[in-house]
Amino acid sequence: MEAKETRVGGRPTIADVAEAAGVARSTVSRAMNREHRFYRSPSAERIRAVAESLGYEPNPTAANLRRQQTNTIGVLVSRLTDTVMAMLFEEIAAASTARGYHALVATTYDDPQLERENGLAMLASRVDGLILTTATTEGGLCTELVERGIPHVLALRPFGESPAVVGDDVLGGYLATRHLIDLGHREIGLVAGPDHAPTAVARREGYRQALREAGIPEVPDFVYPSSFSMESGEAAAEALLAGSQRPTAVFAVNDNTAFGFTSVIQRAGLRIPQDLSIVGYNDIPLVARLAVPLTTVRVPFREIASAAVDGLLNSINGRPAITGGQRVLAPTLIPRASTGRRQ
Repeated sequence: MEAKETRVGGRPTIADVAEAAGVARSTVSRAMNREHRFYRSPSAERIRAVAESLGYEPNPTAANLRRQQTNTIGVLVSRLTDTVMAMLFEEIAAASTARGYHALVATTYDDPQLERENGLAMLASRVDGLILTTATTEGGLCTELVERGIPHVLALRPFGESPAVVGDDVLGGYLATRHLIDLGHREIGLVAGPDHAPTAVARREGYRQALREAGIPEVPDFVYPSSFSMESGEAAAEALLAGSQRPTAVFAVNDNTAFGFTSVIQRAGLRIPQDLSIVGYNDIPLVARLAVPLTTVRVPFREIASAAVDGLLNSINGRPAITGGQRVLAPTLIPRASTGRRQ
């Protein structure tokens, strides 16, 4: 069988071997691992023969990861000043400790080059595998990790063939918007997140699904861009106030943008929820303690972290990381005082 051209720098990759041999990439990895019991099987010998015919050489970093476990995992997050990222890392660290592992963290600041540099630096320090919360719609480092057969799991954000544990963001966006529709709102705005974040894209799709189901047209002027930050939430609120028409309710795709949005709305003299209802997303601890507690969508961070760690340990030990490749956990709408019936 002729291998598909997916080579990097002219060299055959594990993907080439897997396609030529008609097996999964993880099976090729086990066939190359002298310490795995599969190595001595006839199937493994056949796979190594295919690899040799293609001129494939196992990546030494990946081989070291398999042979010399350090009981340490690396975790990549965008920034620890983001409460969601800090919460998720703490849950990953706790789940790792409970399983006899240590978790190390590095930040990427949404910079693909920094993501790659920090991820490879962790691998050079011989972490046993990586958990990434930083995948974008372009893939980034996870694409390279798949090609090199390095154990990794994505958390919160999915991409491509990488094993992933995520929240159902389409459902979450739908629940937030449906809640506002059920309160009688028909002019519903969206503080949308960045287009490079799969979570933001999925939450916007849930928003659109709820509008379509209710027969409500999406109004482009009611969709405000954001970058998941409080500052971008403030800018979205200023755009809303400057518009000739205003929605009566808004869904913000994370709690940080909801904070910034709410602060500007209240300084302008509008009342929440009498003049404007607002729903956030994530349910970080602060939102229940605001002067007007925020209605939000709760993401099961502990369950996501635990499943991501278990999946990574499966991969490290030569087993499929996630059954079916992706595990999706349902979010929950948490109604509070920031939403009310349309006046």
